[in-house]
Amino acid sequence: MKMKRLLATTFALSVLALPAAYAESDHGAHSGSHAAASTETAMTDGVVKKVDKSAGKVTLSHGPLTNLGMPAMTMVFRVKEAAWLGQMKAGDKIRFVADKVNGVLTVVQFEAAK
Repeated sequence: MKMKRLLATTFALSVLALPAAYAESDHGAHSGSHAAASTETAMTDGVVKKVDKSAGKVTLSHGPLTNLGMPAMTMVFRVKEAAWLGQMKAGDKIRFVADKVNGVLTVVQFEAAK
């Protein structure tokens, strides 16, 4: 009976330790670097349609946002940094990354299109 209890306890502890071991494994580290790399490759072409500095928003006509599963369309986004709105004007062509930040679609990275 002691042996069964010892085996059951050992099994239970090993199951509880799995998530922590997985997070510390190379696979967990790889996931983090993959996320950073996918942000870099997920840049989408867009055209600034309107800048609303007071609301902290920009309207963009854009290509597909694959990371969000959205087709090409025109829509309003918040921006990660309010100062970016001073660098954009209607008609500008940009490349950007959008993501959900606290449930709100937000431009988290952008650059002037070349």
